[in-house]
Amino acid sequence: MTRAGVAVARSSSSAMAQSDAVGGARDNASVLDELAHRLHEAEGYLNIAEARSRKEELEAQAAQPDLWDDQDKARAVTTELGRVSDDVNRFDGLAESLGDAQVALEMITEAAASGESDQGLESELAASLETLERALSGLEVQSLFQGEYDEYDAIAEVHAGAGGTDAQDWAEMMLRMYSRWAERRGFDVEIDEATEGQEAGLLSATFIVKGRFAYGLLSAERGVHRLVRMSPFDSQHRRQTSFASIEVTPFIEDIGDQVEIDEKDLRIDTYRASGAGGQHINKTDSAVRLTHLPTGIVVSCQNERSQHQNKARAMQILQAKLIERARAEQEAEMNALTGDRTDNAWGNQIRSYVMAPYQLVKDLRSNVETGNVDAVLDGDLDEFIEAELRRRRSA
Repeated sequence: MTRAGVAVARSSSSAMAQSDAVGGARDNASVLDELAHRLHEAEGYLNIAEARSRKEELEAQAAQPDLWDDQDKARAVTTELGRVSDDVNRFDGLAESLGDAQVALEMITEAAASGESDQGLESELAASLETLERALSGLEVQSLFQGEYDEYDAIAEVHAGAGGTDAQDWAEMMLRMYSRWAERRGFDVEIDEATEGQEAGLLSATFIVKGRFAYGLLSAERGVHRLVRMSPFDSQHRRQTSFASIEVTPFIEDIGDQVEIDEKDLRIDTYRASGAGGQHINKTDSAVRLTHLPTGIVVSCQNERSQHQNKARAMQILQAKLIERARAEQEAEMNALTGDRTDNAWGNQIRSYVMAPYQLVKDLRSNVETGNVDAVLDGDLDEFIEAELRRRRSA
């Protein structure tokens, strides 16, 4: 090739690179415009202007030296301040990140216009846009919550269904799955009761998930879950289908005068706790089971150190369940808190987890699916939960 030909080729290559850089900048500009629009919408449904004003009021109340003279009021103020501050800080953080990304885009566009490129800055912008997308998606989930108790902690109960020992093992796997999901979100998990299976796993378990929107999120998981796998409990290692269910109730610690329970309506049983627990496990009858005779609701607690503490916690759970029941009876339309109760067996599952002969988790309500079964069983549930929340909202 002649020198002129080489020069032309180099010029053409440079022009193509410049064109690619400009095109990439335009694509990023479109992404940023979309993110800015979504953030503006979030400012509306989160009522950020109102939240800023309320935050100032609460901060003034929290600064009062006599705040803790009334502990109930103090807890209410600090709890609300934490929630309002969380919304404002998340929004401001995203707005700042979006501004930084826009500055980076301007620098990349200017460099491209002059025939230069900054690969490091372009990679940094791409990573920032991906982070912003994830953060905004998480923020948008809040717009899906409209229930009275969605921001509350959650009482969750896992029950083994059809499938014998495999179902009991599946119930224990589900307890781990939801515990890992909660840990991923920074929620606390408190296991209040666990009844061991006859050979392995669990017949049932009650646990409390503590964190903002724990109930709203977990309510999307309520129902029967189906597992298909090669059974580790079958001597011939045949494929087994088993079922377990999860029930979810909002945990309202400050019941106040919303519900009163007459001691005459209770049957109180004490028994020796089994499984993991405190120093008195398997030594004293510290575990407590409460049966509310008028409704037949049964709750248990064995995690506390004394019978008195276990009874107090069981009473809290029972009161929350009675509130839920009363609310369900008042609503003629589809129950937002309890949902329809179905048999814990074939034909009623909301999601299938298939481990053999292929790998697939599929939600039968939203049709969301993934082949990464291990990740789901390790608590990667957000995609399923968010899809169900969006399906509910559009229904």
